[in-house]
Order: sequence, then C-alpha cells, then structure tokens
Amino acid sequence: MAQAVVPAMQCQMGALGKSAVRARPAAAGGRVWGVRRSGARGTSGFKVLALGTETTGVVPRLEQLLNMDTKPYSDKIIAEYIWVGGSGIDIRSKSRTISKPVADPSELPKWNYDGSSTGQAPGEDSEVILYPQAIFKDPFRGGNNILVVCDTYTPAGEPIPTNKRHRAAQIFSDPKVASQVPWYGIEQEYTLLQRDVNWPLGWPVGGYPGPQGPYYCAVGSDKSFGRDISDAHYKACIYAGIEISGTNGEVMPGQWEYQVGPSVGIDAGDHIWASRYILERITEQAGVVLTLDPKPIQGDWNGAGCHTNYSTKAMREDGGFEVIKKAILNLSLRHDLHISAYGEGNERRLTGLHETASISDFSWGVANRGCSIRVGRDTEANGKGYLEDRRPASNMDPYTVTALLAETTLLWEPTLEAEVLAAKKLALKV
Repeated sequence: MAQAVVPAMQCQMGALGKSAVRARPAAAGGRVWGVRRSGARGTSGFKVLALGTETTGVVPRLEQLLNMDTKPYSDKIIAEYIWVGGSGIDIRSKSRTISKPVADPSELPKWNYDGSSTGQAPGEDSEVILYPQAIFKDPFRGGNNILVVCDTYTPAGEPIPTNKRHRAAQIFSDPKVASQVPWYGIEQEYTLLQRDVNWPLGWPVGGYPGPQGPYYCAVGSDKSFGRDISDAHYKACIYAGIEISGTNGEVMPGQWEYQVGPSVGIDAGDHIWASRYILERITEQAGVVLTLDPKPIQGDWNGAGCHTNYSTKAMREDGGFEVIKKAILNLSLRHDLHISAYGEGNERRLTGLHETASISDFSWGVANRGCSIRVGRDTEANGKGYLEDRRPASNMDPYTVTALLAETTLLWEPTLEAEVLAAKKLALKV
C-alpha cells in the first residue's frame, strides 16, 4: 500500500483489516489516520479510521461513534452547508439537522453565518444568508446525510461580491445559451504539501527531487506520491454523485489531476466546488495540505491549471469546426477580460513554458499544448467536437470561467471590423 509520510503523522488510505492495522507514528506523538471501508448497513464506504494507542482504546471508541448508523433510530439527517469564503477560493461549511431525508435543494431551509468571520461582511452587519442550490450524498457520514452547495446573499436578497454562482445562473438561463446545451469538462490540477513545512509531498524537505519526466502518470514509490489520496477522492466523488470522469498523476511530483464532466451549464461549477470540498476533507484526514496555487514551486517545474473543455450543440454537430473557429475568434478579442477572471497568480504560470502560452498573447492550434486554445486532432478530423481553454489557473472560480466562456461565444458579438482584423491575425477563415 502506498503511504504518504508527513512530519507529524503517517497517512494510510484503503480497505484495512484489523490484522493490517498498527499504530505506527511517523514522529513522536503522531497518529495514523486513514479511510476504512465499513460493511455496516446504511453507512458510507469512506470512514475515518483514527488509531490511538492500543492500550487505552480511546480513539477506537470514537471511531465507533463516527461510523454509527442512525437510520434505525431517527429519520433525521445531517446536511453539511458548504459555501465559498471571502478569498473567493477558501471553502467553509457547517452542519444542520434536517427532520427527514430530502431529494431537492428547494426542500431545505435557508440559513445564515457570520460573514465578519469570513471576510464577507462588516461586524456591525455581519449576517450572510445561505441559499441551498445543489445536493450531493455525503461520503463521510454516509446514510441519507448530504452535502449542500450554497450561494450567498445579503438579508435583503442581494448576492454578495464573492457569489459568482448568481451571475453564472443568469447567463446559463438565457434562452440563447440554454438552447445550445453547453458542455464542460474541467481538468482540476492540485498539489499536495507536507504539513508544517509546506513542501510538496514526496520531496526531500528543503530539497528537490530529480528533474521532471518520470512522474507523469507514473507508478512506483520513488515517482508517485499521494496516490491513496487521489484514489480515496475518486471513489468519494463517485459515491457523492459528482460527475468525475478520471484522474492521473501530473508532471510535477506531488501534483495530481482529476477531471469532472461532461457537465451541463451551472452543474459544472456545482460539481467542481463539491469535489474541491471533498478533497479538502480527505487531505484534512490525511494530515496533508492541499494547495490550488497555480505555481507552487518556482523554477523548472510545471504549474497547476484548470483546463476547461467546452462545446455547444452547434459545435458537436456536423460543421461544428467552423463554429469552434468563430468561438476562438471571439475569445481572442476578449483575451484580457478572460485572463483577469482566470485565477490569482496566473501570471506566474502562463509564461510560455511548461505547456503554457504567454499570458500576454492569445494563440490557438490543433494538438498544441503551448497555445491558449487547443483543438484536438479528432475535432479537426471529424469537423466537429470541442475546444480546450488552457488558460484558467487551478484556483479559478468555475462559475466565472464557465459562464464567461458561454457569454463570449454565445451572447457577445464583436464589431465586424474587429472580427476581420482578429481573423487575419489568427489565420482563421471564418
């Protein structure tokens, strides 16, 4: 079993039998945390396994409570309300008891929280209201318990500035957008760090591993670091009902990627935020730090992006390649607007090196990973398909990016003069 060793503890994830479990601290006073599959009726396949000393048995008793199935005794469920905090990238959550299982967010009550403690409201008027918007099964508590993705409003019903979902929902409800059934496939890259030292998992503390090359999609304890976290996240997302479609080790050691989609419209943002929350919870249990920084390590190392694959109904039909080229033209004319909304610190990643285009230049190409927009060989050959926007950073807001792609390609119209000039510059025959 692959293990992620961190300074304060040793992380184990997988299905563990009693005979395989040993309390083996990685440092004095440390503990082993992992995920354990339980066969108990009505419980999730993802259970916290907290191992204390074998003499006291205190923590194993806590495990029994964590894994307890409450369904035979009560219809009540636990709803974990999740929202985006004041930085626009931090995730917050708190729990609420609901009297019975629910099937739709409309059955849940609105709630509130102290916005002055999340950087979203002043102390003298601190109440922010949570509107339930999407429900997922809770892989941590199991049973009928749920995760609830919410967006945020003032008591008067106005969306607060960090509520990017509200504007996205408006764009996706526009008849011109809705009729085109926009599909998204989002490639979320992330980096795992050793806790306390904030240095990538598997790297010598204060030092560097060998150069990039052996680590991408690699197998082996000297090349792959954090696989159990990636696998636990994969299964937890499937359990939750998230449209996760794959995962792989990335180019920089300690870096991973998972893909979500195809998702339609606003669902893409809901599923990415729910998947990020689950990943944060798993790394919390593992004693590993998750970062979505787009360039966590300076130098000759790949950054972390959130490549966004996008298509409309017209792009997916015969003749769709011409529609894709028109979309690329529009995207070129709003390049600066998109870059400004594609994530903090992205200028450290979009340098023209390490499979990126320069942040200051817009480009496109077939099968070219050094371009702003990549079109696949299959799309070119079939004359229809999708485009990949490679500019978004790993810390981008998925509501902003997906809505902006739809707005620029379906709602915004450039002047004829600008269109002709852009087509000539990009060698696009539209």
